[in-house]
Amino acid sequence: MTPQPDPEVGAAVKAADRAHVFHSWSAQELIDPLAVAGAEGSYFWDYDGKRYLDFTSGLVYTNIGYQHPKVVAAIQEQAARMTTFAPAFAVEARSEAARLIAERTPGDLDKIFFTNGGADAIEHAVRMARLHTGRPKVLSAYRSYHGGTQQAVNLTGDPRRWASDGAAAGVVHFWAPFLYRSRFYAETEEQECARALEHLETTIAFEGPATIAAIVLETIPGTAGIMVPPPGYLAGVREICDKYGIVFVLDEVMAGFGRTGEWFAADLFDVTPDLMTFAKGVNSGYVPLGGVAISGAIAETFAKRPYPGGLTYSGHPLACAAAVATIQVMAEEGVVENAARLGTDVVGPALRELAERHPSVGEVRGVGMFWALELVRNRETREPLVPYNAAGTANAPMAAFGAAAKAAGLWPFINMNRTHVVPPCNVGEAELKEGLAALDTALAVADEYTE
Repeated sequence: MTPQPDPEVGAAVKAADRAHVFHSWSAQELIDPLAVAGAEGSYFWDYDGKRYLDFTSGLVYTNIGYQHPKVVAAIQEQAARMTTFAPAFAVEARSEAARLIAERTPGDLDKIFFTNGGADAIEHAVRMARLHTGRPKVLSAYRSYHGGTQQAVNLTGDPRRWASDGAAAGVVHFWAPFLYRSRFYAETEEQECARALEHLETTIAFEGPATIAAIVLETIPGTAGIMVPPPGYLAGVREICDKYGIVFVLDEVMAGFGRTGEWFAADLFDVTPDLMTFAKGVNSGYVPLGGVAISGAIAETFAKRPYPGGLTYSGHPLACAAAVATIQVMAEEGVVENAARLGTDVVGPALRELAERHPSVGEVRGVGMFWALELVRNRETREPLVPYNAAGTANAPMAAFGAAAKAAGLWPFINMNRTHVVPPCNVGEAELKEGLAALDTALAVADEYTE
């Protein structure tokens, strides 16, 4: 679709937004949201007709891009047949979505509890773990994000938690592996893995194993920096959980449904959790949907004992119809394979080449369509480009980098000292190279702030 400029309508949309919409994670008078006129495939555009290549996939959820005709048609057909129905009934779209998801989850995660998104999936996974074990505490990692609801935000290990953390959520944080900024003075991945596992087991020992219901980890942390865990780490966590009777929860909200070049990132590490949360890419975000995939042992806990939880819109027919169509599209069009191939053959090599030329790039890391560049002032000292949780003038270098990317027609995903490369999983090679060229231009601006 060719964008048609209409600045007058754009001004009205912007005015209504500023008058009435309360935006998340924002100081309301300090933001200037772009008025979006439309989107298709890997692009969206504003009312002035400027088009942007979306390297954010919305919020890392449009895994098949915007407006895929088969998913749009499935939503329309479901709306004509049955727009909604209560969750206590068996409904075709809901049953089929659950079946298709269960076919792709690892191990025996064959029962699917549907939610409206990722945060409430985490809330219910934690509730299930606590009820299953009879224990109160939950462990999660620093450098993590699990959602904005009360339990989920307390599990989160970055500054978004601080304002809501009353220290009463039963959460204990620990350090997960991240060799580039190791908390364990490690020099190799093997050292980082071994020391991170030792740290986790020591944390468990001092907290009391019999008090811990679950360990919750993003399989590959997303907005915290796409830190792919070293070989053996997740398998080691699985062993620790088995040793102490702790429920292992993997958060695949961002990493799932093709983002890493596998249906689920857990498949990269040959590990099966007890509970796995999902959302976002399950239906490319076309209609809100999330869920928890449940192992046989935990499902058995609630075979004759009612599970005390539910949602009015659990397994909403429109959302589930979109999920069925999305999974079918991904299978038919080889979307997962496309993400794997382009990650290995195009994105990885291109980003490493950019890193060689731009002193602002401290590290490149990622897999599939899930990458991050760590931006620094000094490669030798690894000093971040801006201070941790910087705002205002302190964040000027990252703001300048973001503005340069947008001017070049690329909409970037920026968080603290990182820019993420997370385009739709079915992005074309030519589109990808266009975006990487724009990223090259923007990094030249970041280079101006290096020492």
